[in-house]
Amino acid sequence: IRRAETDDLPVILNIYAGARAFMAANGNPNQWGDRYPEEEILRDDIEKGQLYAEELDGCVHGVFAFILGEDPTYRRIEEGEWISDHPYGTIHRVASDGYRSGLLRRITVYCEEIEPHLRIDTHQDNRVMQRSIARCGFLRCGLIFARDGSKRIAYEKVCASV
Repeated sequence: IRRAETDDLPVILNIYAGARAFMAANGNPNQWGDRYPEEEILRDDIEKGQLYAEELDGCVHGVFAFILGEDPTYRRIEEGEWISDHPYGTIHRVASDGYRSGLLRRITVYCEEIEPHLRIDTHQDNRVMQRSIARCGFLRCGLIFARDGSKRIAYEKVCASV
């Protein structure tokens, strides 16, 4: 896993296009729609050093954003509560080209080394991601609302050192 670079964008855009198609084919057509994440968002993430690529044998096969600090959409949580109010890192926009399984587990291990308090969320229709999140040791905490107002299931993982 390494920080993504502007030169990675063509491959990253293809990975996200494939992820959107996979999500739609598996009962989750609305979480990312037809375009999310847009190229401008990815360029901004790269510029801020918060977009990461998983590379194997010189090829990028996975991508995600890891953002340290407060996520404004996590301020309000319903039907539950956060485990901890300590500083955290948030994993967003996880996508794989399907080359190998277990991307979220590798991401979680990588991110825990940087920040042992993690949060993540996903759409209620994204059953595949919900199962992956649970397998990685995250606990369901409640519901949050994305910037567009849509509901997301919110999860948190707090290592013993936090």
